[in-house]
Amino acid sequence: MWKPDRQSKKPLYEQIADHLEKRIAYSEFPPGSLLPSERKLAEQLGVNRSTVILAFAELRSMGIIESRTGSGTRVSRTKWGATPKHTPNWNRYAEGGSFLPNLPFLRKIRDALSQDPSLIDFASGELAADLAPLDEIAALMREHHYTSYLGYDNPQGYIPLRQSLVDYLQKYRGIQTTESSIMITSGSQQSLYLITQCLLSPGDAVAIEDPSYCYSLPMFQSAGLRLFRLPIDQYGVHPEDIRELYKKHRIKMVFLNPNFQNPTGAVISSERREQLFSVASELGLPIVEDDPFSLTAFEGTAPAPLKSMDSNGNILYIGSFSKIAASGLRIGWMVAPNSIVQRLADARQQMDFGLSVIPQQVAAQFIKSDYFQPHLDRLQIQLQFKRDLLIESLRRELGDQISFVTPQGGLHLWCMLTPKVPDGKLLDEAIRRGVAFVPGSVYGSDSGFVRFTYARAKTEEIESGIAKFAEALHSLTD
Repeated sequence: MWKPDRQSKKPLYEQIADHLEKRIAYSEFPPGSLLPSERKLAEQLGVNRSTVILAFAELRSMGIIESRTGSGTRVSRTKWGATPKHTPNWNRYAEGGSFLPNLPFLRKIRDALSQDPSLIDFASGELAADLAPLDEIAALMREHHYTSYLGYDNPQGYIPLRQSLVDYLQKYRGIQTTESSIMITSGSQQSLYLITQCLLSPGDAVAIEDPSYCYSLPMFQSAGLRLFRLPIDQYGVHPEDIRELYKKHRIKMVFLNPNFQNPTGAVISSERREQLFSVASELGLPIVEDDPFSLTAFEGTAPAPLKSMDSNGNILYIGSFSKIAASGLRIGWMVAPNSIVQRLADARQQMDFGLSVIPQQVAAQFIKSDYFQPHLDRLQIQLQFKRDLLIESLRRELGDQISFVTPQGGLHLWCMLTPKVPDGKLLDEAIRRGVAFVPGSVYGSDSGFVRFTYARAKTEEIESGIAKFAEALHSLTD
């Protein structure tokens, strides 16, 4: 974010006025649009409010902005002369369309993290740089000559990557498939987006876990789907609840995260997995299995995915490198019947003509290289260490004011707070003190739950981050 140069000879208020004038000229603030308040702009730019008042006065003197008591400061509609100019009402366009914006809490967290990189980040659901295989990928890029062809690739995905995934899925997840049944995506969210847009219709009823990461994705509501919840405990969903929802609402699809569920860390028990298959087969009901965390299992291996037991073709299986390697590669995949793969590949081709071939080549080399297994071993050790450090810090700072079930894999710790405080106030106070987390209501829970991601924060930040969170909580309860 731009900030004025305190070493410049030009006064700060003039720098701010020039910067705002440029943004207005570039139509970032169209005529009639509301500017940030003096107080908010001063906080963003790290200056006194009086400096912003002077900058606004400068712009008002030039007829660029106008202020009215109770209505704030807006860009003048006649700033380029006496004759009004007809411009689109961009605010109306921004509020229109069928694709809904992110939830307010998520937008607030994203804005806070972008404006203040020093915030301790327990919110972002991705690996920190020190957990990603940066050196290994750099070595692969030095060792291998990647394609000289930079045209559009196969919309279903780079064939050698799909071939490598056939071996990977068999070795690590016990899934037998062929390259023709695999589609490469930019990650799990694109897989979910394609499913909701192409395989379902507005008004269709679907079932999601409660709480669920899916609840935080407006794409379901954007697609016009009716969401029905499946309560989970530490052993996952209750299969009979699916039967009841089918009877009452004729649900058309079920979305599950069976291993180290986001956000709770729950693992569906083997008994319930068998029952799930029985119910799904009886009803002819598709299950979308999102499996991003299994290879992070801390002790032994995670339970086999539902897809590995799928002899009837009920399961659409989604995987990704984002939680085990690097989110920046933007590599995910879907295993599905070939007719579904072809349908979704056709839709994705209309969106972007397929993914960049170079990250796909890197991923194909990485999963079959000698670097991959040692990276997984190191990742599991480091994640477990961070999890234990987070738990130790929470117990020291909050004691019996917080409770949780210790996850055996994944990136998240799901907690219930004994003091009941409003989610919004707790988040604001935590951000003010320098730490970010995700309120449980983002995932459909009642107030009083929080999700901490231990993969993103630096190891040396975890203890101080939890101390700041505890201070925020106590400031609202003492």
